[in-house]
Amino acid sequence: MNDLKSAEDRLRAAEDRLAIYNLLASHPLSADTGEPDFIESIYTRDFVFDRGAGLSGARGRDKMVALVESDGHRTAIAGGLAHFGNLPLVELHDDTATATSYIALITPDDKGEERELANHGTSTGFRIHRIVANRWSLVRESGRWSIASRTVLPMDGSGPALEMVRQAATYYAGR
Repeated sequence: MNDLKSAEDRLRAAEDRLAIYNLLASHPLSADTGEPDFIESIYTRDFVFDRGAGLSGARGRDKMVALVESDGHRTAIAGGLAHFGNLPLVELHDDTATATSYIALITPDDKGEERELANHGTSTGFRIHRIVANRWSLVRESGRWSIASRTVLPMDGSGPALEMVRQAATYYAGR
């Protein structure tokens, strides 16, 4: 029976990780489209978004919807903003989880030199506006994972961002 329980636990952990990967993979799509229904479906009601010093965040799912519907965010979307994320490191703890990842904010480079790539057309290229480290807190509610909070810090060599990434690496080194 212990082997069966162990197999069930491993299966549940694999299913949880897959659900969390899919959930976090949906974030760039929600951010780059600004679709309020999509935002409402992936965040908890009391969601907290902390973008660090200098950038406004959001407290509550309704405020997150307002942020992505703001004129500033709509202007960024119209300018070609793309959030490009990586596969996160996920720490599972029963019905809660923490994930750490990077997101690069990429925009068309209107001032770039036009270049041609065989079979892919011409482009002035893209530029990386910034890269941030993300710390996501997730919760399982009614059998479904949702994002409860997200902290983003610029990968600019500063202590807080490096510490966020170090914590995730330490968790995996010690497991």
